[in-house]
Amino acid sequence: MNEPAPYEPRVPSDSMPPGRAALSVTWAALPFLTLGYATPFTFAAAALWRRSAHLLVSSAVYIGVFSLMLYLLPDIGKEDGAQQAVGVLLFLLAVVGCGHAFLIRRRVFDPHGLAGIDNEAVVERVRRQRLLRVKARELAASDPGLAKELRIGRPDLPRQYKDGGLIDVNHAPVEALALLPGITAELAARIERVRAETGGFVSAEEMSAVAGLPPQLTGDVADYAVFIR
Repeated sequence: MNEPAPYEPRVPSDSMPPGRAALSVTWAALPFLTLGYATPFTFAAAALWRRSAHLLVSSAVYIGVFSLMLYLLPDIGKEDGAQQAVGVLLFLLAVVGCGHAFLIRRRVFDPHGLAGIDNEAVVERVRRQRLLRVKARELAASDPGLAKELRIGRPDLPRQYKDGGLIDVNHAPVEALALLPGITAELAARIERVRAETGGFVSAEEMSAVAGLPPQLTGDVADYAVFIR
């Protein structure tokens, strides 16, 4: 009901906010960008940050490979096979390390899958929807004819005016009435039947009393119902 568009990540297949996603990609790319020289430090920093057994083991392995490469570097040109061994070790550090980092970057930067959750935005959206309902209800009270033209409370009809999710109990079809909080299809049909017999309602309290709705629903229904005559 007039909900704003959901958050769309900047990085494909990513649920993290753009800043954190970009940071995770930069971290994962460091092994390749530094030709493998930063790989042990990249994984060691992540291991210290997350205290993960997987990261601790991985950093130990890459530190071992890096140390072996440094040990063999002085022998390049002196011993047969030293240059080839160093090349293989650099490949492991740069390419394998980069691929490994990309595989686990979300586990490092968003281990609980909470980075993409913005509770403040959700709260603000609810407040905005509530304010829209208040404004739309005030307009309907002061100018019912205009409210009908704007189709306030009519999610079953095409419209442009944003009413925060209101339902016009006196005119909406049974399918729309069922969108009210706690209103089942059976209760919506009862409301529609009583509405036809009585000519409509003026409040949620009257509707609940006349249609015989459960009393505990009245408050929630009142928040989303509008009664345009």
